Amino acid sequence: MRIGIIGAGGISDTHVRAAQGIDGVEVVAVHGRNPQKTAALAASAGARAYADLDAFLAHPMDIVAIGSPSGLHADQAIAAVRRGLHVLVEKPLDVTTAKIDALLADADRAGVKVGVFFQERMIPELVAIKQRLDRGELGDPLFISGRLDWYRPPEYYSRSTWRGTRALDGGGALMNQGIHTVDVLLWLFGPVRRVTGRTATRLHAIEVEDTASALLEFESGAFGTIHATTAAYPGYPRRLEITGTKGAIEHEEPARPAIVADAAPHRLVLQDFVDAVKTNRRPACDGAEGRRSVALIQAIYRSAKSGGSETP
Repeated sequence: MRIGIIGAGGISDTHVRAAQGIDGVEVVAVHGRNPQKTAALAASAGARAYADLDAFLAHPMDIVAIGSPSGLHADQAIAAVRRGLHVLVEKPLDVTTAKIDALLADADRAGVKVGVFFQERMIPELVAIKQRLDRGELGDPLFISGRLDWYRPPEYYSRSTWRGTRALDGGGALMNQGIHTVDVLLWLFGPVRRVTGRTATRLHAIEVEDTASALLEFESGAFGTIHATTAAYPGYPRRLEITGTKGAIEHEEPARPAIVADAAPHRLVLQDFVDAVKTNRRPACDGAEGRRSVALIQAIYRSAKSGGSETP
């Protein structure tokens, strides 16, 4: 299975290392905006570097893994699926549901698969929690809480041409960092009926929020809360708290540097996607699943602006 990589930043390096850990998978081409980074990443994979997207997409390949700025995801993915290529996109699938819907429509017409790198669905402890919930061991769901008290220094945003911008990041602490937690809440407790949210920019000089909080009402009748920030110095592990009528579970993730340095969860997502392409089945997190977290975050943003409740 031949993989092409769009993007040459840190997350694309993770995608390359994930691919290199799977038998029968080869990275054959890399496209990026920075010539030096693109050449270096391509060299590390034994692949060809491309500055032009059309030329990159003309290279023989089967799957494109996209790790570019978030606001470019759907446009680049659409260009790939129109050439009959399957696409696996770094979170978020894009920053608006309108662009995601356009991508999914094109993928359906082309008969190709779309997946999202929501690798936390592959973490063994979270898989075990999901299985316990599905078996009813915690009884009827009551509450789920996701707390993301992270810290990003000012240069995290100031040294980037796209982070913290509305056009390319689509949002801040929720759309960029918190979206993994939003996806986990939806994965564990199902669809949300209504949401009320608040956002603020408390520390960083950016166009979008660095702090957000929301109250969720799930279709099951359960309640949920999420709060996310990149302004909590020095930063703390993400926490999940889940309560049902028969019990409760708390989960604290490992430190972020350890997760970022390890490509194993990304490799599991990519392996699943490769298998889905080979066997023509649905991937673990397909485009429809990837859309749900963006729809919920957009509803939180609308609620923060209107002051009322919104429907995802």
